[in-house]
Amino acid sequence: MSTAPRLTALDALHRSLGATMTDFAGWDMPLRYASERDEHNAVRTKAGLFDLSHMGEITVTGPQAAELLDYALVGNISTIGVGRARYTMICQEDGGILDDLIVYRLAETEAGSSPYMVVANASNAQIVLDALVARAEGFDAEVRDDRDAYALIAVQGPESPGILKSITDADLDGLKYYAGLPGTVAGVPALIARTGYTGEDGFELFLKPEHAEGVWKALTEAGAGVGLIPCGLSCRDTLRLEAGMPLYGHELTTALTPFDAGLGRVVKFEKPGDFVGRKALEAAAERAETAPPRKLVGLIAEGRRVPRAGFSVVSGGEVVGEITSGAPSPTLGKPIAIAYVDAAHAAPGTAGVGVDIRGTHEPYEVVALPFYKRQK
Repeated sequence: MSTAPRLTALDALHRSLGATMTDFAGWDMPLRYASERDEHNAVRTKAGLFDLSHMGEITVTGPQAAELLDYALVGNISTIGVGRARYTMICQEDGGILDDLIVYRLAETEAGSSPYMVVANASNAQIVLDALVARAEGFDAEVRDDRDAYALIAVQGPESPGILKSITDADLDGLKYYAGLPGTVAGVPALIARTGYTGEDGFELFLKPEHAEGVWKALTEAGAGVGLIPCGLSCRDTLRLEAGMPLYGHELTTALTPFDAGLGRVVKFEKPGDFVGRKALEAAAERAETAPPRKLVGLIAEGRRVPRAGFSVVSGGEVVGEITSGAPSPTLGKPIAIAYVDAAHAAPGTAGVGVDIRGTHEPYEVVALPFYKRQK
């Protein structure tokens, strides 16, 4: 079996732009093109262009597609309107998070049924696919691996609506946050979504891999006058960190339930019928009520040293938490981190909290997430 990383449809283009490539979840992906800070700031103030073709698309069709997803996932999927999207999770029987997902309910087909597209994280796409296939037993529904059917390009930042408007026939003003609609972009068909993972307004374009290069070039041209630049995975991480958005493998793992992660709101006990993990999640919800688990908080450095995942959060010589993600924040001009911290030390402004950075306890301020919220 080949262990060579998979290449996206834009691979040659990234290399021609001088991208530094990295292996991410089995894909060769652009880490950065030039300066991570410049790429980050472009998304915050102008616009950035991302190749996200490593994400895993899984299509669920058939008369019982909604019932299957209600059973397989923790969300109330059957209530998603056509053209809308929902953030949800797929859990194990013990309540542990297998992945966090976005589910789109696509436009109705001629047969009268609405297919759903489940978008999984690259690192978990196969796990999610296998789980959905296993959970589909007994349902009149089909689970299809569509990872090779799509390239995914995102344009993010305050200038992104204007850039995309100039090359699409779609009504972007009518496209709400967490929605997706079919349209034409640079003359080719695409599903245009508006979910974002950067804290900024922006769009995700699902299209055929053979159309990816043409659309990337059309967006580059349309955004040239307003400061659009290509962006890699490195700035995507600092952008989502500032926006307080969880990353699977860091803030979310199989060792945590959605309630442990402070995301119990995505679990919909009121939906009809059973779903995988329901019993364990009911117990987790009860535990969270009586004995709150560690809380996910933001930490802002008083000094210059950058905390990394796995570093201990300390107070009074005791370990009171653990860093899940840390990086320098270009927007705040200081190192920041997300951490799970004991409830007693989780309130914003809690005094005496630090991070153990190679034996030195560096002082940090506890803040509520997110670190950054765009002005609407």
